[in-house]
Amino acid sequence: MELRHLRYFVAVAEELHFRRAAERLHVAQPAVSEQVRKLEAELGVRLFDRTPRSVALTDAGAALLTEAYRVLRQAEAAQVAARSASDRPGLRIGYVPTALPASIPRTLRRLVATMPNLQTTIEPGSGLELVEAVRASELDVAVVSLPVPTAGVRVTALGEQRAVAVFPVDHEHAVKPCVALERIAPERIVVLPRDADRPLYDAVLAACCAAGISPTLIEMPDGHVDRILLAVASGAGMAMLPQCVAKRYADAGVRFVSLEGESPALTTGIVSRPHTQHLPTVALLRAASRTLDQRPRIASDKSLVAA
Repeated sequence: MELRHLRYFVAVAEELHFRRAAERLHVAQPAVSEQVRKLEAELGVRLFDRTPRSVALTDAGAALLTEAYRVLRQAEAAQVAARSASDRPGLRIGYVPTALPASIPRTLRRLVATMPNLQTTIEPGSGLELVEAVRASELDVAVVSLPVPTAGVRVTALGEQRAVAVFPVDHEHAVKPCVALERIAPERIVVLPRDADRPLYDAVLAACCAAGISPTLIEMPDGHVDRILLAVASGAGMAMLPQCVAKRYADAGVRFVSLEGESPALTTGIVSRPHTQHLPTVALLRAASRTLDQRPRIASDKSLVAA
């Protein structure tokens, strides 16, 4: 049994269509059919039930699919380990502080475990600056809020997260399970500069407009999340931040409270160079995509990026 056989089998199993599997693999359809037939002959079982109009996995095929995923992951890990043994590959990552989901640090930990020689550098920045740094090859990837200009870069969407309200710990709304923005009618909302995270800034303004309120915006002088939390804790006003921030700052003198109704949805993505063959970047994108496939989506992906 060859890895090629398993890759062809997995493509057909996921597509349930030989032509689409062939297009995905960039090979001719007869080649896919032949490799699947060879695999079935070697195993002595039928992997697919085929009719002129449909393709379905047999029980044997479903059992093999689980093991095929495991074998291909191990093969990928072995490839990464072998290639990284001869040098010390580097991965330069930029991120918008309000856009970094918890899944990215976890993915990086797994990647470093797979590539012990990998050297990573992680630096914060504003969305547009980070995209330009990726475009100029100063960064390998950047985790940003979407949409962003996509010319000359590739965008891998990581899904959506909702915004939550942020109050001082002694605020009357801090103990509530959720609040409606139009009911609290805040006089002041603390925000980062628009250039630090334009999609978040615009989402906060849109939420206020939809709630029929016009609070004063207290803009922090830089893009540091800590400044916002300190300002809220000090009574400067409330804030609205993505859920990922709440997970990273569980105890900062503030409370994170869910917003009722359609709270702003922020889409996050990884920006990288198109057609990159940089091994750590490819491994990170694959791992992030697998993580996304394993969790439910808030909504369908629409208008994730801007041209």
